[in-house]
Amino acid sequence: MSLLFSPLTLPSPGGGLTLPNRLVVAPMCQYSAQNGCATDWHLMHWGNLLNSGAAMFTIEATAVLPEGRITPNCLGLWDDRTESALADHLQRARALAPHTAVCIQLSHAGRKASSAVPWQGGQLLTPAQGGWETFGPSSLPHLPTETAPTTISAAGLIEIRDAFVVAAQRAARLGVEAVELHCAHGYLLHQFLSPLANQRSDAYGGSLENRIRFPLELFAAVRQAFDGVLGLRLSATDWVEGGWDLPQSLEFSQRLQAAGCDFIHVSSGGVSPQQKIALGAGYQVPLAKAIRAATGMVTTSVGLITQAQQAEGILQAGDADLIALARAFLYQPRWGWQAAAALGGTVQASPQYWRCLPREAQTAFGKVSVAQR
Repeated sequence: MSLLFSPLTLPSPGGGLTLPNRLVVAPMCQYSAQNGCATDWHLMHWGNLLNSGAAMFTIEATAVLPEGRITPNCLGLWDDRTESALADHLQRARALAPHTAVCIQLSHAGRKASSAVPWQGGQLLTPAQGGWETFGPSSLPHLPTETAPTTISAAGLIEIRDAFVVAAQRAARLGVEAVELHCAHGYLLHQFLSPLANQRSDAYGGSLENRIRFPLELFAAVRQAFDGVLGLRLSATDWVEGGWDLPQSLEFSQRLQAAGCDFIHVSSGGVSPQQKIALGAGYQVPLAKAIRAATGMVTTSVGLITQAQQAEGILQAGDADLIALARAFLYQPRWGWQAAAALGGTVQASPQYWRCLPREAQTAFGKVSVAQR
């Protein structure tokens, strides 16, 4: 039996969530919101990928505060207005594909906020261009040519922590089954972890114990307020000598496990332009493998996993429990269907699409023969 198409239960204080397969759509920023509010682009995008064959779909990095957006066009969940827009579009998308679980990634971009969208250069915006003041653990810019962020005060840390808590509570009202805290790719929580971005002299900077303090405090506060499935996406290494690395990630992951983390989604990089990443198929799998071995937590592997047999091999080797794909799903929105056909698995999909299947793929779908009449 294919492991990729076998069930897995994610634990949680609220009773857990059983996924019918091990395939996850990773969060992908769409830069299509209006003042933080979801739009019809999201309705189309979500409805499409909820029919991908993956057991769980993850909504893109969603800012918990307006100043925490990566770009002016990023999605938010910080007030009743943004919650209402997200609820409306998500409810309509899920009505079309109720068989897929939904996770939302909550985020604060920190010093990487106030940036242009990627197809307009992705650089830090000036106030004249619609930019805003950015905040970080220390007054260190991401790029030497950029304006340095404002160092977050003690009161600011509390405000950000509480914003994550409220956003998680809003997510629960939306009916999402899981929340993923964004601690990767050079955004705020990752900035606290990395000595390349965090050079504070208080209790939140310096030693490993101090640098992991704020992310752990924030995680604990969200865990107390949210009893659904709660996980974290982690950059396990900065790929820069002297930066955040795998040994520190192992310690942090063990502390997360003790704090009630239900899964960890293992990525890498993003905090420094000096990173040197040896890209290749499944290049982040060894990071997931090490964290899974050290913690026993449900672990998600992601990054240049593009073939069904490749994904199956990662699971069969015990290197991860879940497989996440991102851009592969944009290119092939039914990637999960094709993988099921290749591996002899089954997936759920809306019946309106059943008649599209080539005959060699029909065994991957329940009741397909009925729909072919």
